[in-house]
Amino acid sequence: MTEPMPRRRILTAAAGALGLMWTPVPPAAAASADEGCPVPPDFPAGVEHYRQAYRNWAGELRVDDVWIAVARSAQDVVTLANWAYGHGYALRAQGFRHGWSPLTLTAGTDCGGRVVLVDTQHLSAMTLDGPGAEPGSVTVRVEPGAAMETLLGFLEAAGYGLTATPAPGDLSVGGVLAVDAHGTAVPADGETRPPGTTYGSLSNLVLRLTAVVWDQDAGAYVTRSFERTDPDCAALLTNLGRAFLTEVTLLAGPLARLRCVSRVDIGAAELFAAPGAGGRTLESFLAATGRVEAIWFPFTARPWLKVWSVSPQRPPTARPVTGPYNYPFSDNVPTPVADLAGRILAGQYELAPALGQAQYAATAAGLRATVSADLWGAAKNLQLYVRPTTLHVHANGYAVRVPRSQVQVLVHAFTGFFTARLLAYAARGQFPVNGAVEIRVTGVDDPADVAVAGARAPALSALRPDPDRPAEQVAVWFDVLTLPGTADADRFYRELERYLFAAYPSTRVEWSKGWAYTDQAAWSDPDVLGRAVPSSLCPGWDTAVSTLDRLDPARVFSNPFLDRLLRA
Repeated sequence: MTEPMPRRRILTAAAGALGLMWTPVPPAAAASADEGCPVPPDFPAGVEHYRQAYRNWAGELRVDDVWIAVARSAQDVVTLANWAYGHGYALRAQGFRHGWSPLTLTAGTDCGGRVVLVDTQHLSAMTLDGPGAEPGSVTVRVEPGAAMETLLGFLEAAGYGLTATPAPGDLSVGGVLAVDAHGTAVPADGETRPPGTTYGSLSNLVLRLTAVVWDQDAGAYVTRSFERTDPDCAALLTNLGRAFLTEVTLLAGPLARLRCVSRVDIGAAELFAAPGAGGRTLESFLAATGRVEAIWFPFTARPWLKVWSVSPQRPPTARPVTGPYNYPFSDNVPTPVADLAGRILAGQYELAPALGQAQYAATAAGLRATVSADLWGAAKNLQLYVRPTTLHVHANGYAVRVPRSQVQVLVHAFTGFFTARLLAYAARGQFPVNGAVEIRVTGVDDPADVAVAGARAPALSALRPDPDRPAEQVAVWFDVLTLPGTADADRFYRELERYLFAAYPSTRVEWSKGWAYTDQAAWSDPDVLGRAVPSSLCPGWDTAVSTLDRLDPARVFSNPFLDRLLRA
């Protein structure tokens, strides 16, 4: 048997050969700061602070030395905010760094810059807070540094859960809300929404929140609570890190038992077929269960399709599971696959088709070897399946809202365009994509889901309903993955982005991932940053930006990228 190699080792070895590895500065206490990295002046006494390196998920944004403050209470955040205001510094909340876009730090940040990261890991308390408005629902108060895996486990122990959640467990609650993070779920045919749940993003489960904001009368930053009915709350529900939350109250519903069936035997031509073609289409699975994800490795014929269904009783063929992360083969790959990834990172981009085939083969074999093709258990254990040790790749991301009847139309068109462009590039000897296409489907952020009269929709959420397009009640999410530094990737991503914005006016970006591509870089196209993104969230963009500016006029909770993006 071929010995598996952890994916982290793949990247370490390959990136080291390319000279891409960097030597992080280990944590250094304030007393050991040297002249090249002076301690921020007059730093608040009693707040622990140290220096360390920063690296985002894909390693594309790296800062070798930055000051980090440890917040152990909401009062610490208030103290830091007033210190930053008085000394011309910015504060950036730090969770698990599981993101791509420069919402936390930007390229070029260094120890000499006037920015301090705030470590939120100690802001992790949670408690049940009583019943929700709908019978059977519950409210939970949680601080922003809590991990989603911990929160879901806490809810499960009390008999509650969420309809959908992001696949990684190593996400902070604050980070999830900042970017309207989502899972994959819409109501199956005949399904009724369970009390205390939403088919939209997690931002739509917020009932109230507390944030650190400017108080004009006090002349200082203070904590202030906002109910979901407060007009200002709309801008804070999905805030892109332009605000600092210290506590939120979320809704949850009754704990569900789920079944997850994996299929690797359905061809892409059938799954993504034109509407009306019949057969095993994505829409047919969506109608039957409401919960699907397609992972399609490049240059392969059959995607990895996951189909979740609500199943109170274990089906006889399903293997019961008692914990999350039940696809170990996705975190450890055989040596031949590791070798291919390493060679691509070293510049042999033409091996992308071989890598795609190898990834598909490893998935099919892994499902058989681990008996993971048919699983059943508590919702959390089927919803969480991405570990921190998985392959760290670049990912773009978009949500396209459509009527439910148009899901298959959209998926067929997108996969057709993607395939045509991928083959056109290959014909020129270019292979910009060596990771999977991922497709998920969600509902929208309907504020009626929280059962509070006058509740506001998250103003900056990609899933915010559009009053001018009331029929668009679902969103199809497209992510295309590739190894960091792959040649021609930015140009390819730019073509996909232009296609989506031109063909589908309801396209919005996935905040945490890659977008606004030029031929050379993400988050850089001035037209997307200055026109397409704001227009996609109008009406409401200007009001949300103005609200965030009013709550933080000194821009303590901002960075140069957000300053460029968030303009009314």
